[in-house]
Amino acid sequence: MDTTNIKATPGFVSPQRATFNEPLLLKCGRSLANYELAYETYGTLNAARSNAVLVCHALNASHHVAGVYADDPANVGWWDNMIGPGKPLDTDRFFVVGVNNLGGCHGSTGPLSVNPETGRPWGASFPVVTVEDWVDAQARLADQLGIGQFAAVMGGSLGAMQCVQWTIAYPERVRHALVIACAPNLSAQNIAFNEVARQAILTDPDFYGGDYYVHAVQPRRGLRVARMVGHITYLSDDEMASKFGRTLKHGQVNYSFDSEFEIESYLRYQADKFSGYFDANTYLRITKALDYFDPAFDHGGDLAKALAPALAGFLVISFTTDWRFSPERSREIVHALLKNRRDVTYAEIDAPHGHDAFLLDDARYHRLVRAYFDRVFGCISAGGSV
Repeated sequence: MDTTNIKATPGFVSPQRATFNEPLLLKCGRSLANYELAYETYGTLNAARSNAVLVCHALNASHHVAGVYADDPANVGWWDNMIGPGKPLDTDRFFVVGVNNLGGCHGSTGPLSVNPETGRPWGASFPVVTVEDWVDAQARLADQLGIGQFAAVMGGSLGAMQCVQWTIAYPERVRHALVIACAPNLSAQNIAFNEVARQAILTDPDFYGGDYYVHAVQPRRGLRVARMVGHITYLSDDEMASKFGRTLKHGQVNYSFDSEFEIESYLRYQADKFSGYFDANTYLRITKALDYFDPAFDHGGDLAKALAPALAGFLVISFTTDWRFSPERSREIVHALLKNRRDVTYAEIDAPHGHDAFLLDDARYHRLVRAYFDRVFGCISAGGSV
């Protein structure tokens, strides 16, 4: 067995599954009578149950946050560079929980799951779920795990939006929130990118209105285009120029519509890989959850009023070249929190990578997260509260 990837991770981990039989009322007005959540844990929950950290995932990630699987050691958790023994979120100190959100395609109940009322996959009939629904389901998982309060909730991008919602919906249950590469809502441009991606899927001849499972096909062409559109927005122009420039695969122009530039080849490779493991119905629902998230909407657009219930301490981090969730959007969150006299630390990291910077190794970024978790751990050790 190749154990190369185990050395710097929490080691071998196993996915777990929690079952819930109490109906969950969703924001769309529908409810799920019963459902399952796939999750993983790393580290040890202390006797006081005060050292738990919830990590919320972004669009195409899952509950597999760190570590590797014994039967698949090449499958390293998506934030393994951040989470593990001696890492910024140190699993020798903290008990870390990762959850695959409702509507996902990595083990939690979603469109791929069998609808108990029909005996067939939910497909198009699976409800549209929101960030609020995900957080409510995560709170139920915390109840099942015996965690009354998280030492911290942490996430980047869509995961960070969940952290914000946690502080609003369950203020007494969150001591600290690490909100990374976030925005209080999507801009019109971001909604437009999501709509182009959805239209690519919806117009794929193999989509069949979302019930493609019964036809034994996948709308892979549409999902490939959706992934390409999304991936372009995750990288900065400088990062693309640095990685690919105008380099030609074969050193010359062939006057064809095949992939000739390295960037074309890269996008096609990423699209092929993504369409092989991700579910199109899940992609549609997650992008809609992104579009719908807007805590200020019910407060006349006043974000400070929306965040008034929050009691947590906040670490808000943005990246200079992130044009999808720009630093200006993170500063909106910071200003709203300061209006409420909340404890906020803000950092703007000068990084060239674009939106994906929150997933990458940047020494300054990781030092900052480590220092903040040192503070969180100190609070736990002192027996402090929110």
